[in-house]
Amino acid sequence: MASTTDMMGVLVDRFAAQHIVVTGAGSGIGRATALRLASEGAAVACVDLVESSLADTAKLLADAGGSGSSHVCDVSDHEQVSAVVKHIRAAGGAIHALVNVAGIGNLAHSADQPASEWLRIINVNLSGTFFMCQAVLPDLLACRGRIVNMASVAGLIGQPYNAAYCASKGGVIALTKSLAVEYVDKGVLVNAIAPAGIQTPLVTDVAIPDGVDFSKFARLSSPLGMAEPAEVAALVAYLLSEDSRYMTGSIVTMDGGVSV
Repeated sequence: MASTTDMMGVLVDRFAAQHIVVTGAGSGIGRATALRLASEGAAVACVDLVESSLADTAKLLADAGGSGSSHVCDVSDHEQVSAVVKHIRAAGGAIHALVNVAGIGNLAHSADQPASEWLRIINVNLSGTFFMCQAVLPDLLACRGRIVNMASVAGLIGQPYNAAYCASKGGVIALTKSLAVEYVDKGVLVNAIAPAGIQTPLVTDVAIPDGVDFSKFARLSSPLGMAEPAEVAALVAYLLSEDSRYMTGSIVTMDGGVSV
């Protein structure tokens, strides 16, 4: 049956009967993605480390008439990931797609960044993405499902005072391509989005370390200004839909031309 659209032209049943996991769903791009997918009929399992943020997302979902569940999890902890995916599966049924948005970052002089900060960023952004993919893959192999990973323009071009984040997102890009090649013949499609300049707490609340050379930040700004999380969420929805059936291993930039 053909999909119908609402008054704004958004498809309302494109993901009907699909169970989709979204990490980092407590704020920013993750929250916008959860709301977008639910508006198109998906049952969304919202995963985040911060319980209060998940509660806010759950209220927004409920107010909009969407279907969702909330699950507290530190994606960098393999055991927590395994347990939460088992719980999601038991409560809501087989999983059809995964969107990895959970991520952290901070700016630091590379010569001074503590090892603990480096490891935490790598563990959340890169290891957490892999752990979630690994846990959900059995479901996706059964239904020829999809994965969308949130990379960053930071994984494509150098950024000052951002070595850990750049390394982690470069890793996400390589991971996406590796999984895409490994599972293309099994029907599992794996793509990533590389955004920049999105109006989220990760960008707007970042602390600038003392003694930085602000001229080095100039190349990171777009004449188009900043984008809203909902704009990225729309791209996620496309990559999860049948409209993108011929895409896998793609790294789709959404950065206002910063990486051109």
